Amino acid sequence: MSSQTRPIQVLIADDHAPSRDDIRRALEGDDRFGICASVADAAEAIQAAVRELPDICLLDVRMPGSGLAAAWEIAARLPKAKIVMLTVSDDDDDLFAALRAGADGYLLKTMNLRGLPAVLDEVHSGAAAMPGELVARVLERFRGREPRWRRPVADDSLGARLTSREWEVLALLAHGMSTSGIARKLVLSNSAVRVHIASVVRKLGVCDRTAAIDLFRERTGA
Repeated sequence: MSSQTRPIQVLIADDHAPSRDDIRRALEGDDRFGICASVADAAEAIQAAVRELPDICLLDVRMPGSGLAAAWEIAARLPKAKIVMLTVSDDDDDLFAALRAGADGYLLKTMNLRGLPAVLDEVHSGAAAMPGELVARVLERFRGREPRWRRPVADDSLGARLTSREWEVLALLAHGMSTSGIARKLVLSNSAVRVHIASVVRKLGVCDRTAAIDLFRERTGA
């Protein structure tokens, strides 16, 4: 078999032998995958990963030695390997710790393992893997921690006049960012930012960007 058609190599690490067997059966029935190692704890997972150079490491969060610790170490040593946690834990602390450790996916053992090959194939191609309910919690945490530039306004006419991008540019101006700073943050050219600013000024019927910022602050309390 040529290197181009080499199966995706998966390392399975789980201290529950029946779970390892179930995962192995789910993947060995699909010719896209090969099992390069099947181990029972974090230390073995790290050793096997360094030895076998898997494409994907499928780790249990709460195996002996900690799957999270294994994820940290494997991510540091093998940055190209994809790391997916497969666990019974839907605890927020485990979820966010796994993401901080470098996990590309977080799957629950309640999933139908018949769908595992398709999920891991997507991860191998660069996608993230996570149940919808966990994605919602990640978004909630992100929104709760990030500054919310666009605040509710008492007079909706201001918001109704501007596109979402124009709102974003105006909000950043109001928080003291320069044209070049906004361009870097939004991955736009300086000229594109100036076009948005000119559009904001025109739509709000004010004389210049300073007046637009003043109006924004007046309406939003920013």
